[in-house]
Amino acid sequence: MSFFAVLLALLIEQLKPLPRDNRIHHALISWVRWTGRNFDAGREHHAWVVWGVTVLAPALLASLLYVGVAHLSMVLALAFDVLVLYLTLGFRQFSHFFTDIRDALDRGDELQARQLLAEWRHLDTSELPRTELLRHVIEHALLAAHRHVFGVFFWFVLLSSLGLGPAGAVLYRMAEFASRYWAFKSRTLGVPANERLMRISQQLFGGIDHVPARLTAFGFAVVGNFEEAVNGWRRDAGLWLHQNEGIILAAAAGALGVQLGGSVAPGVTPDRSKTFHVGAGGEIEGALGSTPGLPPQLGHLQSIVGLVWRSMVLWLLLLALLTLANVLG
Repeated sequence: MSFFAVLLALLIEQLKPLPRDNRIHHALISWVRWTGRNFDAGREHHAWVVWGVTVLAPALLASLLYVGVAHLSMVLALAFDVLVLYLTLGFRQFSHFFTDIRDALDRGDELQARQLLAEWRHLDTSELPRTELLRHVIEHALLAAHRHVFGVFFWFVLLSSLGLGPAGAVLYRMAEFASRYWAFKSRTLGVPANERLMRISQQLFGGIDHVPARLTAFGFAVVGNFEEAVNGWRRDAGLWLHQNEGIILAAAAGALGVQLGGSVAPGVTPDRSKTFHVGAGGEIEGALGSTPGLPPQLGHLQSIVGLVWRSMVLWLLLLALLTLANVLG
């Protein structure tokens, strides 16, 4: 049933995607704010309480609702799975920014592309050279595809196979959103936050994302240049501070033959890359610490779309085969 739930959710999302500014997103923000305000008293053990209430409670509720609905009807259980997946999984939850940036670059409107990237990732893009602009779009799109599609997909399938319904999808989405929200709140909004809470949320999400990140990288390798993707995974993953991100980006860079990582303009995501250097006038001095391959070009934006979709088809086919084997067995 997991295969049909994922397939239906993806089809519905393509036909009627959630709008950019939707109630679900606002509800998530309100929930995380409420748990932080009511359960965070600033001490270390409170961080665990806040994270548990914020992330585990919604996942447990989703599981309980699924079990209750499944007792009534398996059709209703499937519908509940599709509904939760529609709200937690999908390309269109982030692709509007990517598409708008690509269209702006196609028109030659680099200023609009910079503004869209700044709005999407809350970055200072004013000093980015064009190559770096493209690199950031590619890297953020790859990571967004993993977090909005593949990560949710893997955890949904895993816990669904254990009879817990869409609990895995909710768990992954809430853990990812919470780790991102508390860091954003402290860094960008200037609002004091429990440092322990930020650290725990990022560490726990890193653990939750450990296996999905490697499966995503493996999928990119299978549907791309396998040898170069594996070599990049082994050789270049350490270019990024966050191991899970490094594995995904290094494998994708090898699969596509594109240069990722390395130099960045001042003020842009210094917590992501281990190299942080730019030449005079904002032009990159060489490609220190970057992956091998061609410098990012406009055509690479279409290439990553193909890479992500091929990888999604691969995992859907594998899930379909597992479902068929289970039915026949």
